[in-house]
Amino acid sequence: MAKVFTIPVPPKLGRPTKRERGSDPRYVDGQRLLVEAMKYLAQSDPVSNRPAIELISEHVRTRFRMSDSPLA
Repeated sequence: MAKVFTIPVPPKLGRPTKRERGSDPRYVDGQRLLVEAMKYLAQSDPVSNRPAIELISEHVRTRFRMSDSPLA
């Protein structure tokens, strides 16, 4: 039977250092581009483009959540 070795790591006490948060323009532009694509598809032919709009919408909802950060 194999032995398991653990190396204890002491916790860092105190407040963690905060990073400077800045928005990434590529992140914001990507979201804007997806919204413009959905608007275009809805204006050109909303009935036949409905599956494409739903696909983009699902991508936005699953990939870009409120907890997402452009810094990650």
